[in-house]
Amino acid sequence: MTRRYVTTFALALATSVIAFAAHAADVKNIVIVHGALADGSGWRKATEVLEKRGFNVTIVQEPITSLSDDIAMTNRVLDLQDGPTLLVGHSYGGMVITEAGHNQNVAGLVYVAAFQPDKGENLLSLASSMPAGGMNTRETKDGQYLYLDPAAFANDFAADLPKDEAAFLAKSQVFASKEAFSAKVGDPAWKTKRSWSIVATEDRSINPDLERQMAKRAGSDVTEIKASHAVFASQPEKVALVIEKAAREAGN
Repeated sequence: MTRRYVTTFALALATSVIAFAAHAADVKNIVIVHGALADGSGWRKATEVLEKRGFNVTIVQEPITSLSDDIAMTNRVLDLQDGPTLLVGHSYGGMVITEAGHNQNVAGLVYVAAFQPDKGENLLSLASSMPAGGMNTRETKDGQYLYLDPAAFANDFAADLPKDEAAFLAKSQVFASKEAFSAKVGDPAWKTKRSWSIVATEDRSINPDLERQMAKRAGSDVTEIKASHAVFASQPEKVALVIEKAAREAGN
């Protein structure tokens, strides 16, 4: 009887250990959603840092034609991931990951100088609630899309980048549809999944105090970095470190 009891106990313990190990599996997949008025190329340095540390990084090149289109594109990329994934969003990308974060592959959310909305909010309502230092946006001739004046891009978006890098970001920016900025989000994934937030303290595109307020409301783990809105490009090592920390903690 004693031997049988020991064997049964050992099997139960082994099963528990295996189940715990599966639950606490390392998160090795990182999916990044870039913001509006930029594209994914600015994430190259941060991506290289993360890949050297063993992560599989994919960047969603969303069209920014509408919030629903961008969520759908993000879900397509998430569905390609093999195992738990950390979903990262910059700026407008925070609106996208807040809903796309419900995808079953998502283990956690990282907001990088990003909007972190609650249900029923949109980018315009959040941005106007606490205006930033300056965003010189312009309308395209047809009135359907917005872009950032190239002459003001460096100051408003990437003040801490070398001039040539800021100039390239200005030239490669992705125009944003007004529909994407006015669309309201549904139930936020941060209410059911862990989240982390990076506040760019010198941000002139999103008010840093608004970033702090949204992160506090969501109960996110907050890291402040002295950087512009383009913190992902100007401080890639620091941003990668936060993402790495989140991936480790999301797997526990």
